[in-house]
Amino acid sequence: MNNILEAVKLTKSYNNQTILNDVDLQINQGEFLAIMGPSGSGKSTLLYNISGMDQPDSGQVKFRDENLTILNDQEMSQIRLKNMGFIFQHSYLLKNLSIRDNISLPGLKAGILSVEEVNEHTDNLLNMTGIRQVGGNDIKQVSGGQLQRAAICRALINQPTLLFGDEPTGALNQQATTEIMDIFNQINEDGTTVVIVTHDPNVAARASRIVYLVDGQIHAELNLGNYNSAEVQRVNREKQIYDWLENLGF
Repeated sequence: MNNILEAVKLTKSYNNQTILNDVDLQINQGEFLAIMGPSGSGKSTLLYNISGMDQPDSGQVKFRDENLTILNDQEMSQIRLKNMGFIFQHSYLLKNLSIRDNISLPGLKAGILSVEEVNEHTDNLLNMTGIRQVGGNDIKQVSGGQLQRAAICRALINQPTLLFGDEPTGALNQQATTEIMDIFNQINEDGTTVVIVTHDPNVAARASRIVYLVDGQIHAELNLGNYNSAEVQRVNREKQIYDWLENLGF
């Protein structure tokens, strides 16, 4: 597989405390990667640095061989807008816009598609995630699971090659988590590279590879292959992850 993103000797400190310590990470095109580790291990910091949302103190982040660490804020903003999607634990949708308008806004802002194409793509995303019926609703008029589905639609409106998630199911119940992760797997099967931070082994079981951070360094990794929803394979996969994490002291 070809690398879509590569971190080389990545370091980051806050208040004289090292958060990332010489991290090397390669992410393949079409991969589904989960980042795990104990609290304070640097999971979210790694995600923010490889996605260009934050700048490392040293090292490089290469996206399709372009060095993101030398780009200015405007250049990096355009890379994120047109090539990357972001989903967080909370949806961060704009309160003064409907669900549909929240989704469409980044598409109109990017200028990649015509207004008609943005509207069509918005409809397709609303249908894919099962929230077409609430597209005209205010964000206070829908459930947490529907909000997160809308956040996924917003992240996908510009057809990104990379989708990042920071604890994207952390605020959801088990049923909503399963539904959201089904969408993530569908997105990945359609060719989008997915990278998520999670503390939930059942969420991580959806990934094809897990990297485990300790004290700002990649301590271990587990290659799982593509996810299969068949119950026996799913249960075996989850047991494999739980055993692996237990051996790591998680």
